[in-house]
Amino acid sequence: MEIQMKFKYYRLKCSSIFLSFIFYTSISFAQGLHGYISSSSSSIPAKYNYGAGFYSAIWPLIPSPVEGFQIGLPGTWLIPNNIDNKTIALCPAGTRIRNYPEWGPTYDGVFQTIEGSPGYWVNQRFHYPSPKFMMNSTPNCYNQEIATPGFSFFGSNSPLSDTTLGIAQLSNRLLVPPDGLTFSGNPTGELLGFSYMALPLTNAYTNKIPIGENNWTLFLNTKNFKGPIAYYVPEVWAKISQNYSFDENRGLDSRLMNTSWGLGGTMEINTVPWFSGKANGTNYHKIPSLQFPVDSTNTTILSLDVTFYSATTIYNDILTWRNGGQFPSGKFASSSAYKPTMKTSPVTYDQNGTPVTGINSIASPVIIGGNAFCLKWSASSVSNGFGKFPQYYKDSLGNALAIDSISVPFSTGLASAKFASPNPNPSPYEALLIGAWATPGPSAGPFQVVLADNSLVTYYWYRFINQPVFQQFNWTLGKKDSLQRLVEAIHTNWSITQDYIAAPSSGSLVSFDSHLLVSPPSGLEIGYVPIVTKQEKALLNSAVHSASNSSSQTEKIFPVPSTGIITIQNLDDGISNILVLNLYGESIYNSYNNSITDGKQTNVDLSTKPKGIYFIQITNGKSITTKKIILE
Repeated sequence: MEIQMKFKYYRLKCSSIFLSFIFYTSISFAQGLHGYISSSSSSIPAKYNYGAGFYSAIWPLIPSPVEGFQIGLPGTWLIPNNIDNKTIALCPAGTRIRNYPEWGPTYDGVFQTIEGSPGYWVNQRFHYPSPKFMMNSTPNCYNQEIATPGFSFFGSNSPLSDTTLGIAQLSNRLLVPPDGLTFSGNPTGELLGFSYMALPLTNAYTNKIPIGENNWTLFLNTKNFKGPIAYYVPEVWAKISQNYSFDENRGLDSRLMNTSWGLGGTMEINTVPWFSGKANGTNYHKIPSLQFPVDSTNTTILSLDVTFYSATTIYNDILTWRNGGQFPSGKFASSSAYKPTMKTSPVTYDQNGTPVTGINSIASPVIIGGNAFCLKWSASSVSNGFGKFPQYYKDSLGNALAIDSISVPFSTGLASAKFASPNPNPSPYEALLIGAWATPGPSAGPFQVVLADNSLVTYYWYRFINQPVFQQFNWTLGKKDSLQRLVEAIHTNWSITQDYIAAPSSGSLVSFDSHLLVSPPSGLEIGYVPIVTKQEKALLNSAVHSASNSSSQTEKIFPVPSTGIITIQNLDDGISNILVLNLYGESIYNSYNNSITDGKQTNVDLSTKPKGIYFIQITNGKSITTKKIILE
């Protein structure tokens, strides 16, 4: 849909003659380019249906962030195996996907999905050059999407309702923000490994409806973090059968993945803005620059090592441990993994429905070594280590023909057309500490950190079983204790440095933004997890709220500046917690680790910290106040 018309007026001086041009260019936030750069797997033996994953390359697809842009890098699409159903709709009447009859009659491909990938999304709020990684799932025919342990897949400022939460935070070392997981530095094709695995963390049971034992758990493999981060609770998949009995025991809680669906790591080119201009009766178009890192053979690796897993990979080991056996190492057994031969084909690109010609000859999808999905570039399209898609197109004989910049008439104005940057002041995501977020509630916090995308993340530490997702279930104390003990064993025995997913067959691993990595407070090292409650734009480019944003002025801090010992006093409302952060948003002092002996006044010793500016956050009985302090 065309949403804006821009008129550009230029005056060029040639000797003593002035020439005037009016350029009529329009921008649309639509399908300036659309298509699926895809690969698929060969036939998979039936027993390898307990999980799947691969490595995806990470790089800045666009040189700088652009408004209205959405392209997913290679990602997953797992669905439950319902091949025994040939005719009956899995999606009840009234669900969102029933508006798309082309998915019928069974709607099995969109009934329930586990998706997620690195990428860029239209509704992303905090931008930086590199992509982010997002989990995502659709448990009920796209009526709802669940992407983090609190929030949906972008969209809303508020968290999911207490009864629709579906992801349990498992890792006690990695934050999962609602706007996605950020990467460190400037990756140029380094690899992110991710696999979804069905794990029997809980038993199947019946509570009005049958609920299975599959806890689909996301494992990641990067340079600075390895292991499970979160899982979809089985109940989230079973709920669709509450008012539609045909779906009982047909969701991902009870059924394993459909291996005939295939998995290869597809790039979805979804929403790309474009400018249009006209010259001599012909329409010309411009899209943002899309760049892909290449090696010495002009090849881009998109994904590799697509792997399917059986029950003996890790599932049976967890069952054995739960029945009194040895605790599993966590490492995926290579003997029970299956790497299929991959296949691909030329991409069908279009521009707002008009077929695009000329890209496949520049960047051809290929499979190398049987399991590496790549683009092979023509030498003329490679410069400075990147292969680049054509930016310009013209309408020709019913097609959009890719052309180079010198073939675009000056009068179209496209050469000078600049794509808008995203909103510099996005709305925050925020979960208030009410309902499931408050009862039983966190054990420590708030804590704050600034990420590479210049967002400020606030999080609390919850006892694992007390995190919000579990409060909707009327579980017995025994069931809660059983799951809590299992997670405590995971925290005790599995580290973020050991191997789980096998190392990539080639290439090197990417690193997560180091500020995503956290350490539990003293006393909460085992059995507690960090839950993000808020993500907002950071102030001062890298720090937290300054004193002018304080919600209360009842606190007194002295002396300022200080040489190290700072006194904090609040005679009216008292002091319940003190948090000190550096300019990177990192916590350098927390009174949960240093008890406050006097509820009205306390001293903070920062004498061992470097000189500079810090922010001190004071929690009292009514509010949280943040003030700037200076160490000299």
